[in-house]
Amino acid sequence: MTNVHGPKVVVIGGGTGLPVLLRGLRKFPINLSAIVTVSDDGGSTGRLREDLSIPAPGDIRKVIASMSDVEPTLLELFQHRFENGNGISGHSLGNLILAGMTSITGDFYKGIKEISRVFNVKGRIYPIANENMYLKAEFEDGSVVRGESNIPKVGKKIKRVFYDPPKIEPLPEAVQAIQRAEMVVVAPGSLYTSIIPNLIAPEIKQALREADAKKYYICNIMTQHGETNGYKASDHIEALHQHVGERFIDNIVIHGEMIESTIKEGYAKEMAEPVLCDEERLEGLGVHVLKDDIASLHTDGTLKHDEQKIAKLLYNLL
Repeated sequence: MTNVHGPKVVVIGGGTGLPVLLRGLRKFPINLSAIVTVSDDGGSTGRLREDLSIPAPGDIRKVIASMSDVEPTLLELFQHRFENGNGISGHSLGNLILAGMTSITGDFYKGIKEISRVFNVKGRIYPIANENMYLKAEFEDGSVVRGESNIPKVGKKIKRVFYDPPKIEPLPEAVQAIQRAEMVVVAPGSLYTSIIPNLIAPEIKQALREADAKKYYICNIMTQHGETNGYKASDHIEALHQHVGERFIDNIVIHGEMIESTIKEGYAKEMAEPVLCDEERLEGLGVHVLKDDIASLHTDGTLKHDEQKIAKLLYNLL
């Protein structure tokens, strides 16, 4: 993994939101590190976890692709998902390569470093854990469910998420990256299943509390059914602070442009709506609000974070 000189920036997350930030930030002269969740248990990732007892490779694969500097054809091959074939259908080639390199090196993190070297990754990639682990959620009614993919299906208000097994040792390199950072960015994404799982290890909590870095949360544009129904921006912040144990986010970055009614109608079919910016409540939580145009409309009618806009904003804040 390339050691780039410049301000030390750590981005934390998973799912589809983290690669968006990384694709934009890797083009700037910064020392970039990504801390990635490995608790996914669905699809190809879930099958490989069950068969090989390895951490979830799917989000790591997406991050490697977003931070790499290789020929587009090689990236397309890495991201390719097989649609047919007995036993191989549904698997991503990148997931299989990660599983294979883990077997060769005997260690998931070593496997990531080797693949990152081959794919000329611009920065460092740290899985939040180097062991097989699962996520559990406790809901407001006291019920508990196991498995990241099962949590949004329950349809109840989430009280907290935690690990299974309960004690997970985060990579020391990930903890040190936070301690030494000049900027820590919590990426957008599924709040309880992609973002918070990276924050709840005691060593990570302590590093976030004590780090001198300015800490930013890139707020989701829309709520997510099964996780954040009815959540305002302040509810996202409160969930983050609750799981870390104290206030640690200094700034929240929110899409400040009006969202057209036709876009809202499309999301309403998925039981999602725009995340409202309750600025007064956020200021009361000690969080400075930064509003800007940080999204773009995709051809499928969805409004997504724009990698170039966010990266430029964050780099200017540095």
